[in-house]
Amino acid sequence: MKNHFACLFLIFLTAMLCCSCSKRGPLALFNKLSPHDAYAQRLKDAGLERSAMGNAWLQKGQLSVSNPLNISIPYKETGYFSAEKIPVTALRFDARRGQKLNISLTKKPQTNFSIYIDLLQEQSATEQKVLASADTNGRSLEYEVKENGKYILRLQPELLRSGEYTLTITSGPSLNFPVSSSGKPHIGSFWGDGRDNGGRRHEGVDIFAIKHTPAIAAANGTVTRVTENTLGGLVVFMHPDNRDYTLYYAHLDKQLVQDGQTVRIGDTLGLVGNTGNARTTPPHLHFGIYTNGGAIDPLIFVDREVKSPPPISASLTLLNATARTTARNNALHIEPTDKALTRQSVPISTPLTIEAATDGWYKATLPDGTQGYIQSRNVTTATATLRRITLNQARPLLDAPDSVTAARKATLANGTQVAIRGSFKNYYLITDDNENTGWINMKIE
Repeated sequence: MKNHFACLFLIFLTAMLCCSCSKRGPLALFNKLSPHDAYAQRLKDAGLERSAMGNAWLQKGQLSVSNPLNISIPYKETGYFSAEKIPVTALRFDARRGQKLNISLTKKPQTNFSIYIDLLQEQSATEQKVLASADTNGRSLEYEVKENGKYILRLQPELLRSGEYTLTITSGPSLNFPVSSSGKPHIGSFWGDGRDNGGRRHEGVDIFAIKHTPAIAAANGTVTRVTENTLGGLVVFMHPDNRDYTLYYAHLDKQLVQDGQTVRIGDTLGLVGNTGNARTTPPHLHFGIYTNGGAIDPLIFVDREVKSPPPISASLTLLNATARTTARNNALHIEPTDKALTRQSVPISTPLTIEAATDGWYKATLPDGTQGYIQSRNVTTATATLRRITLNQARPLLDAPDSVTAARKATLANGTQVAIRGSFKNYYLITDDNENTGWINMKIE
């Protein structure tokens, strides 16, 4: 019956959305809105926000970014979106200015299963700003971080579509490396290192290389000044396109550009040397970044090390399945690491739904809707029977472990034998001989 209703609603949804597009004009809509917001607007235009499913999709999308789970970059998860649950996931992480975030998403099935991707910046506990968006037609999203802070990634599929996805988030430098690889460059001095017997601090990084190695443009931009000074010797300043900072190349042996010259990534600006106060040091490029507020650490902007997320070792067979805990004491964490705060202690045989897997962890939801991360080694399928009991009186079979708000799925007669699959608070998760599954109050047993 549920599948029949879903098919009818899908036909109705498709028809209404098509009508909505014809009325408003899709090009005007999509030019102004993100793919996620455009889809939400189409639901509203079709009047579907007044339906239970349409309203739930809109509300869950908004609420998810106010209560995200925490992760650390790099990160990878494989999960399952079930159409029956109207799913959405939101993940919060720290990012620093100068990083380029690389977000990729693969999915099964590849067609007729759209997932909307939104990157937001957390501005307060209740405010978020959308920075970049995509849908899975593009399958990837890149964003250059403009300021240090907390960021949220939201994934939400369209209504009545189910499927598996794999999300990968990595970060790398937003600028190209400023010294040609031909000189075998390496960074040998970092931001904040002492100078002049502690009289000042290093305002950049020193990249050592063979003398006369090309110092190259780290971005497309314009050379703003070619000059000489006491500390830097022969120097070049350039302003990258569409950025709010200036790049500084110092200790050059030779300058090969002029004021006002337009350059492209990889163009030679000068040759590595040791002019200025570097006369007694091996040849190197002092590379700095200056903003209106002064110098900032350039390492994140050019660091070539891109870390990969750990492989997923948790079994994917439990995705979208009802599982249960196997250890006596389990912790539901706010982040997939033992060092993270515990959101809730979970006793043995507690049922939970597995939403996704990452590293050796499951992203899981308890029967009351509480979500977090639990170690996969402490979880197993809930299909096996813990024990069997015979009801000594008629009992309502509920769709959730809550006698006040849960709906009655059926009434189990006195003498009915049931298999206990798990327990949560004062309720058993059971299955009867007719394969009906639900919750009964264990206190009255």
